[in-house]
Amino acid sequence: MKSSLTLFLFVAFTGVLSAASPNFIVIFCDDLGYGDLGCYGSTKNRTPHIDSLAKDGRKFTDFYSSSPVCTPSRSSLMTGCYARRVGMHEDSTGHWVLIPRSRRGMNPDELTVAEALQSKGYATACIGKWHLGDQPEHLPTAHGFDTYYGIPYSNDMQSKGRGDPPLPLVKQGEVIEAPVDQSTLTQKYTKEALAFIEGNKEKPFFLYLPHTFPHVPIFASPKFLGKSANGRYGDSVEEIDWSTGEILKCLDRLNLADNTVVIFTSDNGSNGRNGGSNAPLSGRKGSTMEGGMRVPFLVRWPGKVPAGTVCSELSTTMDLLPTFSTLAGAELSKNKIDGHDIAPLLFAEEGAKTPYEALFYYRRRQLQAVRMGDWKLHLDLTETHTNWTTAKVLGKARPGKLVNLATDLQETTDVSAQNLEVVKQMKQLVKQAVAELGNDEKQGSGQRAALTSEKSAPMVLDGEGD
Repeated sequence: MKSSLTLFLFVAFTGVLSAASPNFIVIFCDDLGYGDLGCYGSTKNRTPHIDSLAKDGRKFTDFYSSSPVCTPSRSSLMTGCYARRVGMHEDSTGHWVLIPRSRRGMNPDELTVAEALQSKGYATACIGKWHLGDQPEHLPTAHGFDTYYGIPYSNDMQSKGRGDPPLPLVKQGEVIEAPVDQSTLTQKYTKEALAFIEGNKEKPFFLYLPHTFPHVPIFASPKFLGKSANGRYGDSVEEIDWSTGEILKCLDRLNLADNTVVIFTSDNGSNGRNGGSNAPLSGRKGSTMEGGMRVPFLVRWPGKVPAGTVCSELSTTMDLLPTFSTLAGAELSKNKIDGHDIAPLLFAEEGAKTPYEALFYYRRRQLQAVRMGDWKLHLDLTETHTNWTTAKVLGKARPGKLVNLATDLQETTDVSAQNLEVVKQMKQLVKQAVAELGNDEKQGSGQRAALTSEKSAPMVLDGEGD
């Protein structure tokens, strides 16, 4: 009788565990290139902990950020939308990204990943660089995060001439250090992340960890400074690898690993300087070449995501919101989104294919390219952008061309003349995108507005404001 009861309790308990909502951890680097990890070919940066995610999980070869720069790419991760759809692309002043004291930020009408999971009882934390607005109504705590600790925008935004305040470290909505000692940031983020996991081990949680580095200026703590074979850049990447290892060890220690989805990716490609690499891709941060927007993507979920596998299907950061919502049983927004549930790709289901008919490459306000299958059409910018001049491309004309990414990752060979029907089909997709998402000054029928505050103030330590 006793053994039967024990068996019953064991089965019941394991049934509860299997039905539990998974935890989600998204480790999001800033300007980390496609070729900066060992599992993506780097021979300079030592990244054993990050590489273990590929060994124990799934590596994606064709995963994209929606933009080659910070603010729009982060808005896409949060909302599941192209930045133009939610008004988080280049602003009217011409800035690529939000600057300190910007009155613009993410609209509260947009459902974020954090809000979707929060509705299902998840504890939520944003620890790291936010860059979706630094006014109170734009901060993470206004968009579904219970906890916020980090810097509100890029670590190079300290221009006195523009009126930028000293770079602030913020907890919830309060500045706790300014200027922050950047060499301590990765260590501090890791400590906060571990405390969050420890404090929420009994309930489902979502940890969003957007690292500050390897965005310039690059820093590393004394423990890692000067220790890599790739200069300061390698030092910062290897410290992020250490941080990732600490998080994985914490999950093991708390017996949470089997019920936690761990994702590692980047907001855009490397700028190609200081030791960063997008190899074997061409282009860099800020461009719509592959190196600007195709990024590393690793996912681990033991027992669910098959270990040591590779996925070459197209997917994007816009897919995290709908995928997490499906796995957690959360409802999606009634607003249209552009991302898709890619759970079949994560789980390597038989016959699973990309849900994208096309991927649109926007740079600032401009639609510059489109991908369909292995085809990528670079648009003739002199035709598609009324304000385009040769001076904007350093004196070189930018004619359109068709490339096949399966055989030409450097995007050098124009095969449009041999594939006129493909070009025709892709130009029709471009027309549809322009009609819905807009292009340059032209607004699309499906665009929604960002939130513009009535006024703005710099984030400074108490007693140091205007």
